[in-house]
Order: sequence, then structure tokens, then C-alpha cells
Amino acid sequence: MSTATATGTGTSLNSNPSTNGVTRRTGAGVSASQGEAQKGRTVDDATEQLRRSFRKKYRHVEAVHSESRPSCLSHDTTATPSFLGFRNLMVIMLVVGNLRLVIENIQKYGVLICVRCHDFRKTDLQLGLGLYLLIPCHLLIAYLIELVAASQARTSRLRAEKRDGTTSPTEDEHLKFQATWKLVWAAHAVNVTIALAFTTYVVYFHIHHPLIGTLTEMHAIIVWLKTASYAFTNRDLRHAYLHPVKGELDALPEIYKECPYPNNIIFDNLTYFWWAPTLVYQPAYPRTDKIRWVFVFKRLGEVLCLSVFIWFASAQYATPVLRNSLDKIASLDYPSILERLLKLSTISLVIWLAGFFALFQSFLNALAEVTRFADREFYEAWWNSEGLGVYWRTWNKPVYQFFRRHVYFPMRSRGWSHKMASLTVFTVSALLHEILVGVPTHNLIGVAFLGMFLQLPLIQITAPLEHMKSANGKLLGNIIFWVSFTILGQPFAALMYFYAWQAKYGSVSKNLAHPPPPTCPA
Repeated sequence: MSTATATGTGTSLNSNPSTNGVTRRTGAGVSASQGEAQKGRTVDDATEQLRRSFRKKYRHVEAVHSESRPSCLSHDTTATPSFLGFRNLMVIMLVVGNLRLVIENIQKYGVLICVRCHDFRKTDLQLGLGLYLLIPCHLLIAYLIELVAASQARTSRLRAEKRDGTTSPTEDEHLKFQATWKLVWAAHAVNVTIALAFTTYVVYFHIHHPLIGTLTEMHAIIVWLKTASYAFTNRDLRHAYLHPVKGELDALPEIYKECPYPNNIIFDNLTYFWWAPTLVYQPAYPRTDKIRWVFVFKRLGEVLCLSVFIWFASAQYATPVLRNSLDKIASLDYPSILERLLKLSTISLVIWLAGFFALFQSFLNALAEVTRFADREFYEAWWNSEGLGVYWRTWNKPVYQFFRRHVYFPMRSRGWSHKMASLTVFTVSALLHEILVGVPTHNLIGVAFLGMFLQLPLIQITAPLEHMKSANGKLLGNIIFWVSFTILGQPFAALMYFYAWQAKYGSVSKNLAHPPPPTCPA
């Protein structure tokens, strides 16, 4: 029995060696590894405790330099350090430095804020209001022109032979369309030219105050650009409606199917485009579901506060700097002019940033909310621009999108080179800048034009830096952008136009700095 049992036991143990034997050995291995790990931890704990005791007893022998490590700001460091503290220091120094200038300015000049000191003439207000109501009438004329063209397109399509849309227009159809387009183009050109020319004439010769003139001229330029976009877009939509090649209608943007041509030529569609915060016409736009009135009032509050701040900063700080620069410019004292530029650069940059936020972030967002306009990318992170080209593509998206869609791409599609198309864009933009700045100040001295036109060589210089993989190239490009923008750009233009204004109309700024009691009572 015992032998049999032993034999049976032996047989059962050896009958499945692949299971029992391995299982037992594996279990034993796991237990052994756990034991070794526990033993290793015990040894490590003991070693660390011994090291702590050693360091506590022998305090002067710790190995401070035990590995190879680079400096935190070196290029070969493996971890990029945070500059949050430097940013906080920069903000504190800006606040402290400008607070000192505020105190110094008030001690030196006193309070220069005076509403009644500004030369708001009754005729300026009347003409500005009249032009504000008259300028949109030219957009209405553009609508009437397109209404006639759409009616003619419907008639032509009904009379034309049925085509399957697999071929291009015939020669006769092409000539007929071009003849019609020339008439439509001529009507639009006369309309927008009269709108801009008449407004420019009235502002230059009859509106004295620069602020009223600037707002009026800006309104005219905006309507001019909107009318051009309205005409060019409907021209292409009309061609696709009359002579579609197979697949062209399906290739139109999907959103255009919400309002296909010529159903878009209605007064409500034009009215929405007039108020929409864009310069590029589309038959339909992405829309939000509702209007958040709390959001609107917050943005309008920001516009009001920033406008007051801009007025305060201009009158209290920019005006004395400009006034003190007049004799330096007259005597061509270049070191003093440079010192004035550097001093003016700070306040002009602050005013410009406040104006940028008030217009692009606050006002346009409020207008987009009221019109339920959903695409609100009015700007991108232009402050990180690695060059001048990036800046002009990102800081004012509505204007950039207009020139890209209606000037640059059409020229490129007709075989023009990139340089010639870019030259045309900047030439037209420079002319509009000179009109916007020179006409309200009654001095067409060409500084605004050259300021825009000379951006082209700076763009060419900084273009290679935009494509460099190293951070140093992009950093250098960003520095060149800020230096050209804050020192050589706006402050210089402000000095030149202010000097030209003073030479033409006398020292208004001195009256602002020291207003006599009869004209500016307390």
C-alpha cells in the first residue's frame, strides 16, 4: 500500500511536469524576487540612513560638485528656464517708471485736460454728421447697380441655349459677359471714386478738426473697400451662374449655398454686409444663435474707458512732448530730435496699444455680437511676429483679407510675380494711409505713404528670419519688428505731421499747455 501510494504519488507528480513543476518553480521564483526586492529596499534605507548620519556628523565633506551641469541661461541647458519673474519685474518697472513720469508731468505742466480748449467748430460737426449719413448712400448705389446686373443675368440665362455645363463659355458668351462687366465695373468705379473723392475734398478744405476728419475719412475708406468687394464677388458669382463648367457650382464654398446668386442681391443682404465687421463680401456668413447683451455692454464699456484714456494720454503727455520738439525740428538738432523720438515712443506705443484693443478687441467684438457675426478672428498674436511680414498678415485681419482676396490673388492668377503683387498691395495701402492721415491733418507730406511703402525692404530683410529653425533668428526678427515699429514708425510720423500742422495753423499746443482764462475758464 505504501509502495503503491508512493508510486502513485510519484506518478501523479511526474505525469504533468509542464504544469505542476513549472507552477511550483514560478511561485518559488516570485517569492524569491519579492524577497530580494524587500531586501534591496532594506539595504537602500539603511544606506540612506547611514548617509544622513554621515552628513550630520561630517558637515564639511559633502560633495557639492558631483555631476556635469550647464548654467541655467546657457544654450546647452537641457531645460528651458521660466522667465515669469523677469516678466513681473518688467511690469513693475514699467509701472514705477511711468508713475514717475506722471508725477513729473503734472508738476511741470499742471493738468492739461480741457474739453473747451479743443477747437470743435459747429461747421465741422455739421459736415461730419452730413457725410456720415451720405457716405453709405454710395453702397446703396452699388446695390442698385448689382440689382440691374442680376436681372440681366436672369434674363440671359433664360434665353440662352440649354447646356450641360461640361464646356467653357463660347467666344460669343465670353465677349457678351465681358462687355456687360465693363459697364458694371465702370458704374461701380465712378460710384466709389465720387464717394471717396468728395469726402476727401470736404475733409481737406472744410473740416478743420483732425479727429472729426479722421473718423469721416475712415468711414469713407471702409465703404470704398466694402463696395469694391461687393462688386468683385458678385462679378465672379454672376459668371459661375451664367456659364458654369461642370462641377464649378458644386465647388463654390459650402456656406454660399445658403444664399446662392442671384438670390443674395437683396437689400437685407446688403444691409447686413454694411454693418458686419468685415471688408470682404460673402452671400452668407457664419452666425451665432443669439445676442449676449451683457457681453455687448462690457465691450462698449471698454471702448468708452479706453477712449477716455487715449484722450487723457494724448492731451496730458503726448502734446507737451510734441510741442517741445518743434524748435528741435526747426533747427535740425538731430540728437535732440532722437531724444524726443525715444521719449515719444513710450507714450505713442501705449496710446496705440490702447487704440488697438479698443477697436479690434472691444468695438469689433461688440459689433459682431450685435450682428451675430461668428468669425471673430480680427487679429492673431502679432506681438510675437518674427518679422514685418508676419505682423502685416496678423495684426489687422480684415484689411489683410481684403487685399489678399481682391488684389494679391487675382494678380497672381493672371501671371504676376509675387513681388509685383506685393508691391501693388503696399502701394494701394500706402495711398490709403496717406489719405487717412494726411487729409484730416491738411498736410499731404507723404510720411504715411513712405512709412507703408518702405515696409517692403524691411519685410525682405526679416523674411529669412521667419523661417529659421533656431529661436535666435526668430528672436532677432521680433526685435527688429518692435524697434522699427516703436521708434522709427509711429513716433516719427507723429512728429512730422504735428510739425506740419503747427507750421500751417500756428502753435495750438501752446494754448493747450497754458490756456488763457478767457478761452478756457476753470
